Amino acid sequence: MLRTIPVVMAIALGSLPSLLTAQSPPAQASVTVGGKNISIQYSSPSVRGRKIFGDGGLLSQDPTYPAWRAGANSASTFKTTADLDVGGLAVPKGTYTLYVWVKNPEAWELIVNKQTGQWGLSYTASMDLGRVKMTMSKPPATVEALKYTLTDKGNKAELRLEWEHHIATVPITVK
Repeated sequence: MLRTIPVVMAIALGSLPSLLTAQSPPAQASVTVGGKNISIQYSSPSVRGRKIFGDGGLLSQDPTYPAWRAGANSASTFKTTADLDVGGLAVPKGTYTLYVWVKNPEAWELIVNKQTGQWGLSYTASMDLGRVKMTMSKPPATVEALKYTLTDKGNKAELRLEWEHHIATVPITVK
């Protein structure tokens, strides 16, 4: 019996990463504009009946609140092979981390941060490249799983972030 306990614990601990990933599976969005690639890698949490935004919401319990990692698990990664204008912010080609300032759930700001590779609960404001206001709207129904979309709009693109009762967008122009 005593030999069985370590085996059961090893199996349980070994399956923990897959359980966490199953709750917030990895996802990505990408687009090619003018021959240049833009991509976002993130983990996609689900609402699962919880209040997400605002006072008492899930995100208000996060240690980096009101800066949200804009996903789950590791911080969301934004990569571009071109210099961009993201909602008025000059973003040189490279790799960044995305956060969203959600203190006011109806007026988000996209944060482009120069620190990369960190777990999502680590945010250093001094590493911000900058912030831009996002255009807010409401979906017709609850958006269960967090979703990023990058859409080609000719010489431009649009970054769209949807979750719970919120849609936030920002225009992107390839320079």
